[in-house]
Amino acid sequence: MFPDVPGSADAVLDGLDPEQREVATALHGPVCVLAGAGTGKTRAITHRIAYGVRAGILQPSSVLAVTFTNRAAGEMRGRLRQLGATGVQARTFHSAALRQLQYFWPKAVGGGMPRLVERKAQLVAEAAARCRIRLDRGELRDVTSEIEWCKVTQTVAEDYPAAVVKAGRDAPRDPAEISRIYTHYEQLKQERGVIDFEDVLLLTVAILQDRYDIAEQVRAQYQHFVVDEYQDVSPLQQRLLDLWLGERDSLCVVGDASQTIYSFTGATPDHLLNFRTRHPQATVVKLIRDYRSTPQVVHLANGLLAAAKGRAAEHRLELVSQREGGPEPVYAEYGDEPTEAEHTARRIRDLMAAGTPASEIAILFRTNGQSELYEQALADAGIAYQLRGAERFFERQEVREAGAALRGAARFGGNDSLLDDAVDLPSQVRAVLSTKGWTSQAPAGSGAVRDRWESLAALVRLAEDFAAAKADATLADLVAELDERAAAQHAPTVQGVTLASLHAAKGLEWDAVFLVGLTEGMLPIAYATTDEQVEEERRLLYVGVTRARRHLSLSWALARSPGGRASRRPSSFLDGLRPGSVGAGLRRAGGVSGGSSVERGTRGPARKPRAPVPCRVCGRTLTDAGELKLMRCEDCPSDMDEGLYERLRDWRAERAEEIGQPAYCVFTDKTLIAIAENIPDDEQALARIPGVGRRKLDRFGADVLAICAGEAPATGVAEEDEGV
Repeated sequence: MFPDVPGSADAVLDGLDPEQREVATALHGPVCVLAGAGTGKTRAITHRIAYGVRAGILQPSSVLAVTFTNRAAGEMRGRLRQLGATGVQARTFHSAALRQLQYFWPKAVGGGMPRLVERKAQLVAEAAARCRIRLDRGELRDVTSEIEWCKVTQTVAEDYPAAVVKAGRDAPRDPAEISRIYTHYEQLKQERGVIDFEDVLLLTVAILQDRYDIAEQVRAQYQHFVVDEYQDVSPLQQRLLDLWLGERDSLCVVGDASQTIYSFTGATPDHLLNFRTRHPQATVVKLIRDYRSTPQVVHLANGLLAAAKGRAAEHRLELVSQREGGPEPVYAEYGDEPTEAEHTARRIRDLMAAGTPASEIAILFRTNGQSELYEQALADAGIAYQLRGAERFFERQEVREAGAALRGAARFGGNDSLLDDAVDLPSQVRAVLSTKGWTSQAPAGSGAVRDRWESLAALVRLAEDFAAAKADATLADLVAELDERAAAQHAPTVQGVTLASLHAAKGLEWDAVFLVGLTEGMLPIAYATTDEQVEEERRLLYVGVTRARRHLSLSWALARSPGGRASRRPSSFLDGLRPGSVGAGLRRAGGVSGGSSVERGTRGPARKPRAPVPCRVCGRTLTDAGELKLMRCEDCPSDMDEGLYERLRDWRAERAEEIGQPAYCVFTDKTLIAIAENIPDDEQALARIPGVGRRKLDRFGADVLAICAGEAPATGVAEEDEGV
């Protein structure tokens, strides 16, 4: 984590392959880097910037590197700092534009800049109400996205109906209605003196277009531009980039048309694919050596794109793995979604037992709504997890509190008895963070307590690495390092299996990846109807596959719920790739032989399908996982015994504390509600409640039945609970 800073400009180039070195040394004129997944594009462009700075060719303050996420910008700043190239600006498009807008607003417009709107969706809902249009939650989200698309494609409200037809978009409502909502939304913003996120780009473009003097001032500041993930730029972002550049051509772009997965936001690979047309003298470098994934994973990724169509497919890169061979991808078919989640958690537990850290495992799905089943399955298995897209590491409350405690200890440590027995930096950090909840042993299970511990444990590991790299480092040095990392959003690794959508997984990688829910209608998603939309879904799966370094699992369920009709079929994207499908048995690339293994969701004799589960109130067949636990529709009236429910909650809290696990690892809230509604009087009745499996029945059944009978449960921890 703390490599030595290269001693010279030439040393910056050490360890780069020939193509990466060509990128790093191409410092003049337009440069286009076509970089496949796992080929080290971030390494290539950060070494390019660092080499230019260290060789004296580029002034750090004159370089602006832009990308699409704060995480990616933070990673870039962290790498540049490790290469000795401090002072380079690495920002998102919006961050760079906002910084310029704030600086130039008084000069270009006068007065203070309008504040950014905090709740865009709420303003869209008010605009719809003005039009006497009622939007449900899903429609509100979709209409808000349409307005964002209009703005990044520079489409005004009155042109929206024609633009949506031309673009082949499926409008969530009548285009004329959305046009009216968009008009009133803009009026509301003007009335309240606010701007939205897209306005930041629009207003910056307007100022640079209208004020030549301001544009020249920006161009005098920034002489050299690097754009990462160039396949994802929108027309508005390209317009801003053109204005930053002016007549110059000191531009390096990096991208992969096969990873274009954000067209719904206005992103288009056309700017990348047309780069050589716009810049005939451009240096073009292709990176195809894949350092991330095994030949088995790379073969699957290449096979997936081999069936692709369209312009992006014509420019696909055939990856060549640089790693030793690994296990074949596993294809797994299950009877229903809960079984798929349960077996996925079981396989993850096996991987962890074999030595794969939880932080190196991910479950990826098409939509965020699929995460609940996997959260529950991991919790039931006692496996810690983290949801991707949650709060940034350095913004977490426990991290801020830990930083304040470490800062105080660094300032007054000599008079702090807490540090009397701390002999080195790591022990000092452990001593300080022990007052904030860190312990040498992790709490079992997952949940808020485990999340807090994982954050603190990440700081402890960071201190250990820091001390190993700098033997004479003090607590004050570590605090300074944390401050720099917070400013750069260069977070340490947090333990726990990652749950993320395929979109959120872009730019990340893990040793083991589980791609779940791969059925027709989910991937490709049902509303992908045009050829272009279907191809983007294929690219989304490609992104998921290429996140895996070594272990890759692809799974699907034939029915949504236990006992449901097995009417689903695996994603058509897997045809010709998974064993037994039409076109299977493709020639293995690079001399790798063998085929992918196939698992079934049951072991031994096939499990008998469960009968449909009716709502015990209205009789409707239940499909939702939460409703299945309650054995009734969410909207149907509850006959829960409130007093029993509270007694069960109190008991659960005590048991959870005794066995050192989060409360929901005993029973979830939904299961407790179901118990309090059904009031079982024997083991058989209790076992019929979803969420009460054989293991939990054996461990907790006697207590629960005693509470339901109005008796006191047994006290103490059973011997079998020890060490769980």
